[in-house]
Amino acid sequence: MIMSEFKGISVVTPRPRSGEKYVTRSGGTAIKDGIKQGPEAQALPGARKPAWLRAPMPGGERFEALRRAVRGHRLATVCEEAKCPNIGECWNAGTATLMLMGEVCTRACRFCAVDTGNPKGWLDAEEPANSARTVQLMGLGYVVLTSVNRDDLPDGGAGHFAACVREIRTLNPDTAIEALTPDFQGVLADVETVVDSGLQVFAQNIETVRRLTHPVRDPRASYEQTMAVLGHAKRHRPDVLTKSSLMLGLGETDDEIFATMDDLRAAAVDILTLGQYLRPTVHHLPLERFVTPEQFAAYREAALKRGFIECVSGPLVRSSYRAEQALARNNAGLGAGGVARRR
Repeated sequence: MIMSEFKGISVVTPRPRSGEKYVTRSGGTAIKDGIKQGPEAQALPGARKPAWLRAPMPGGERFEALRRAVRGHRLATVCEEAKCPNIGECWNAGTATLMLMGEVCTRACRFCAVDTGNPKGWLDAEEPANSARTVQLMGLGYVVLTSVNRDDLPDGGAGHFAACVREIRTLNPDTAIEALTPDFQGVLADVETVVDSGLQVFAQNIETVRRLTHPVRDPRASYEQTMAVLGHAKRHRPDVLTKSSLMLGLGETDDEIFATMDDLRAAAVDILTLGQYLRPTVHHLPLERFVTPEQFAAYREAALKRGFIECVSGPLVRSSYRAEQALARNNAGLGAGGVARRR
């Protein structure tokens, strides 16, 4: 249930179900979990996931403390919004990915569980300061900032994103900052705004191979546009590391994976992450295959041979998973095939 107000009176309304439309705090509408309900929805498979894909339920004192800090400062985290399976491990380790500019995305990628709609220009003016304070309260040495796509804003939200980076840098000068950004509709001046804001790593996810870009990604995103954004970021600031990510299990072939690696290296991308696609709801794209830990290990070796500084590769790997360890050249401390060691 959701508590809201009508003419000063508190009203309890039902929480929207996956695929349902609801009214946002900015007065617009959005779709819960990003994809509308439809007759083509296929039931999630009943078979158990392979053992290497089972993550522990989130919990623990540190996890609860970080959740209170994030919610107390009106921030959204991609850890929660995208239903990341690593949320317990990461939050208990004192790391998190903050999602800027709200929790409603203007795009509707068919793999993503973030709500989609039109925020109608809404922004939280206090978010840069609150982001900085939250990073300080968490005691983070490395923070990943990401955001929803904001095609409703003239600059795609680049100025707001950069303001958050600057505030974090001012209050937390020893914290390394990674920005996992939208593509800003390919407007390179907006890319420069973020790259020049004081970060160490600039990331934009290619998500899948060229052939599967549509229907996997929203029509406003494209393979070529992401490559152009990444290449320009590196040319503009060669000292900033660039990074991208691929989901596997959507029907791509090995040759297509290797071709995407080659294209990313041609754009001078430094770091690559590879993880298993997990279907969030029955309304999202179906899963084509489970990639084994051994295959993830082989893909990592192929990436390293192509010149990536590091390739973090494993079934539960997400773009920002163990991001602070990506330069250790040890698959971010993961075990064989990218499987996390369980305590």
